[in-house]
Amino acid sequence: MIHGKWRNLLLATAMFNLGFVIWFSFAPFTGEIADEFGLSIAQLGFVSSAAVIAVPLGRILVGPLTDRYGAPVMAGLTLVIVGIFSIVSAFAQSYEVFTASRIVASLAGITFVIGIQHVAQWFEEENLGLAEGVFAGVGNAGAGLGAYFTLPRLFGEGYADPLFTSNWRAAFFYTGLLAVVLGIVYFVFGDAAKTEQRRKAAKQGISAQQWFYIATRHGAVVLSAAYVMTFGLEVALNGWLGTYYREGFGQGDLVIAATFAATFSIAAGLLRPLGGYISDVVARRELEILPWFDGRYREQWTFATLAFVVTALVGMTAAGLTGNIYLAVAAGFVVGVACAFSEGAIFAQVPAMFPNNSGTVAGIVGGIGTVGGTVYPLVFAAPFLPNLHVGYALVALTMVPILVLSAWVFQPHVAEQATTAGWIVDEPATGGDAPAVAADD
Repeated sequence: MIHGKWRNLLLATAMFNLGFVIWFSFAPFTGEIADEFGLSIAQLGFVSSAAVIAVPLGRILVGPLTDRYGAPVMAGLTLVIVGIFSIVSAFAQSYEVFTASRIVASLAGITFVIGIQHVAQWFEEENLGLAEGVFAGVGNAGAGLGAYFTLPRLFGEGYADPLFTSNWRAAFFYTGLLAVVLGIVYFVFGDAAKTEQRRKAAKQGISAQQWFYIATRHGAVVLSAAYVMTFGLEVALNGWLGTYYREGFGQGDLVIAATFAATFSIAAGLLRPLGGYISDVVARRELEILPWFDGRYREQWTFATLAFVVTALVGMTAAGLTGNIYLAVAAGFVVGVACAFSEGAIFAQVPAMFPNNSGTVAGIVGGIGTVGGTVYPLVFAAPFLPNLHVGYALVALTMVPILVLSAWVFQPHVAEQATTAGWIVDEPATGGDAPAVAADD
């Protein structure tokens, strides 16, 4: 039997991987769903957006709840609820019921915050970037390996079994059933923290005033904004790329279009541990990769990856305008790499900055960051654009102010007070984030 931190890392990773499969399981089947409910391209963009509507608020709420009640309780409860509504969506006979049930099923996206908090309760600061990267990276890969690559092959065109003759209904039903089972397993076999000391520090929770104080610190604000342009972008592209490759290049085959889309998701997921690991290495070795942020090593790596995201998005528009789908797929892969590095860097910083409120801050950053997944698909599918390729460059333009904000906060004299200085609220109700729990390896 796997013991200790590895068992809990495995549970968290399995939860998040399945969560992403469920969250984006509609994306490979948009053609069939559109045919059944009579949806236009703009309505498909709305479906992609609707799939993340409940997630931002859900993440913000589940963060402090996970600190208070522990990851096994919140993971078990979330997976069971998500699984039930995924099953409900499999039997939906109207677009309204389908959309409503998928919004609730999209709460699978809050499993990210639960897992971030759980991993932070088991690993020490010097290895947090790698551990969180493994959790989130393999979990994110669920969108590619599961939703885009596996589901279209298990439930392809013409699929039928004793319960279903519709492939997307079968996919929603069986993934929902699996979520219910995993929720029970997580609750039974998961442990909330490595030590009772850590559990007590997190369990104390925070008041509404403390939450607002933490949420308005420079560090929380800039990492939230950065997560909008990285994870928000990833969420948006996970739900959109299947449609883009099919409609923008005439790839009508479900499996081919989904496979093209999976290249982005696999890069964004599987390379995320590398982004976190590099952040750990840069911090441990005190590497000055961007000297104008002197001494702020994690910040230097984070800023470099954010600039990479903006550049890669412009490149995706350029590739699409050539009309060459293989060049466009390669450009999408590069965007996935940029997202992976950025997300790994960001969530190497979150628990290091706020060690005793990692669930709360992960909820803030993860919740706000998900907003990009709601807004960006509307830009990609906007009817005023001349074609489906221009939206990526337009989104890149909206990210420039976030780069400017990051450059300001990452200045050494600002960054050293990033967890205490902020906006709106001047003083914490009880001192803000508690002191870090000492390492006990």
